[in-house]
Parts: sequence; C-alpha cells; structure tokens
Amino acid sequence: MLDGKVALVTGSARGIGRAYALRLAKLGADVAINDVNLKAAEEFKEQLTAPTVMDEIKNLGRRSIGIEADVRNKAQVEGMIQKILDEFGRIDVLINNAGGRLSPGGKSPKRLADAWASSVEEEQLRYVIELNLVGTILVSQAASVPMKKQGSGVIVNVASVMGLGTVGHEGRGADYAVAKAGIVHYTRLLAAELGPYGIRVNCIAPGTITSSRIVAQAQAPEGLDAKIPLRRLGTPEDCANVIEFLATDLSGYVTGDCIVVDGGFGLTVVTG
Repeated sequence: MLDGKVALVTGSARGIGRAYALRLAKLGADVAINDVNLKAAEEFKEQLTAPTVMDEIKNLGRRSIGIEADVRNKAQVEGMIQKILDEFGRIDVLINNAGGRLSPGGKSPKRLADAWASSVEEEQLRYVIELNLVGTILVSQAASVPMKKQGSGVIVNVASVMGLGTVGHEGRGADYAVAKAGIVHYTRLLAAELGPYGIRVNCIAPGTITSSRIVAQAQAPEGLDAKIPLRRLGTPEDCANVIEFLATDLSGYVTGDCIVVDGGFGLTVVTG
C-alpha cells in the first residue's frame, strides 16, 4: 500500500521504532532510519535479522539509509530531512517515534517517583520535554516543508497513555506525562493547519509495550498484565498494526486523532 513512498521513522535503530520501519518497508516504502545511535540494538541485546535495521529493510527489497541525528537539535533535524530529499527526492510518511522516559545521558529512571509534579528537577524536566515534545515539533516542521510542496503527506506522532490523564500515577512521571500530553495537543493543531495541503496528522498513545528496553531493564511492573482487560502487555507489532492504519489510505479521512493502544488499561483506571 506504500509502493513508491518514502518514510522516515525517528528512533528506529531498535525496539518499537524498528517495528514501525520494518512494517512500512513490508508495505512497499523506502525507509530512512534515524537514531542518535544506529547500533542501539546492541546495547539492549536486540536480535536483528541483519547487521543493521537498514540492512533488514534492504533485504525486504526496499531502499534505506541510516542517519544519526538528535531530534532536539534543529540544525541536525534539517540536515536529516535534506539528506532524505537528496537520496529519495521526497518524503511521504513521518513517524515521530524518538522519545521515551529517560534521564540526561540517555538512562532510564528507576522509578516514576523520580519526577513528581511538584518537585521534578529542572534538568530532568527540560531533557524529557525536549526529547519527546520539542523533538516531535522540530522534525514535523522540517518534514512539512517538502510535504506542502508535494501537496501530500502523513505524519504520525507517538504519544502515551500517560499523556491522556486516563492512567493514574498521582503526580509521578510528570515530566513524561506533560511532554506526551503536549504531543497530543500539537497533533491536533498541526492537523488543522496542514489539512488544506493534503497532509494528515494523527498520533498513537501506547500503554506498556514490551520493547527491548522494557525487557532488558525489567521496567514493566510485576503483575501489570493482570490489571489489563486483555490480560497481556502490548508488543511492538500491536503498535505497528495501528501505524499501518494511520500511514496508509485505510485512514484517508482520519486526521487530528489519537488512537490508544493499551489493551484497555485506561478503562480499569476510569472504572476502578
């Protein structure tokens, strides 16, 4: 369904982003892989079917390039988009996946309590908001320029159930929750602005997904699956299924929306 299209997936050298990139390639797209470390899979011992994600995509019969760039850096982001245009001549699909609940230096906090709403440290707050929200905005702005000229395009932002206010963590994880809430609202604003140019903008809000980082660092709370109506944690493929819907003409009349992918966990919080 994406034959002849060019996609960019940020944060896609491993984990959920890799699942998105491979799915888009299987649908026919040439895919640009972006990450701050194109060998990130090695850090979390994620098994690839080829030396790199770019090679995996090439083995599917599609073209691919890898670009190391920090989405928080405007100059690096603009350089990334230019490299894609130089290589492929266009950009049709953008998946803003780069982000996460990390601390400065790229490490994951041990507890959500590390960032209470009333006391989260400034360095932590700025880092998480820049990585998630500012990064999404900068890449969207840069990619929207060629998309406007084409008169077409699809942008899918990755938010989180923590940004929807349906998952109760009291005031914990405030840095991440605020950043992801901003992504949800930014999606709506961007969709309204870019709709007249033939560009659709949507987002997904995953719950706890068994990414390589979650598995390697045992971040999923014990017994969480028993609290989820579907009685299991989500997988990268669960999210990729929704990305397929939003990135293709299956969702041709859908824009400004946010699809929750959490197995119904938010329902347990709302209903008690």
